[in-house]
Amino acid sequence: MNAVAICTRGKAMGTINGKTIEVHKNQVAIIPHDVMVTDLMISPDFDMKVMLFTNRILHSFLHEKVNIWNDVVYIHRMHVITMEDDDLRFYTNLYEMLSLCFYKEECYPFRTDVIQALLRGAILGLCGALKHRMLDDKESIVRGTGNNHFQRFLSLLHSLEVKHHSTKWYASELCITPKYLSFICKKNSGKTASEWITEHVMEDIRYNLKQTDYSNKQICDMLGFPNTSFFVKYVKDHFGMTPMQVRMA
Repeated sequence: MNAVAICTRGKAMGTINGKTIEVHKNQVAIIPHDVMVTDLMISPDFDMKVMLFTNRILHSFLHEKVNIWNDVVYIHRMHVITMEDDDLRFYTNLYEMLSLCFYKEECYPFRTDVIQALLRGAILGLCGALKHRMLDDKESIVRGTGNNHFQRFLSLLHSLEVKHHSTKWYASELCITPKYLSFICKKNSGKTASEWITEHVMEDIRYNLKQTDYSNKQICDMLGFPNTSFFVKYVKDHFGMTPMQVRMA
């Protein structure tokens, strides 16, 4: 799930992929799909409202506006955003409306449609706030306008269950050359297509090893590795540990 967590009181601190973040009142933490939060500490008065979205739902809600989410989360890695009081009041009230809908019986007329409409309004409102935030950053304007092919590459990468493919494979899916794909990735994010792919494959591996009871063979098959031996070697090469050591770390 992609998580949007709104802090309404107190503060929290945690680590995302080795980077420490702090969230205070009137701030939103944006945590992308399959990213782990570790070393979590919260103040005694901490309170938060959380909404969770699968990648599929996120794309269906945002359509072409998903490039704003991609820019913020994957390029600029802006995991914490400060909100104005009006924005916080908007999301707090919207969250309460969602809670009321969830308490309705499942057979209640249009219950699911109302919930989806409220969630779509919430994520669109957030993307509007994110876009406004990026407009204040000239560098974000230059980089964030991006390249349509780069945005398509990110959308394709995030939508796949099996991400362990070559740059050539992704380029073929986008109908461009591998060289051009790596060029636009480097230009827009400072990373090559291969680095993007490896990062996402590693996050999928980390998530499945630490958050599920799947065997190495099951994870190997799920993530598209040719055999278990290759999978184990990949984990050792990229994590510096065996799969079991990653599980226990």
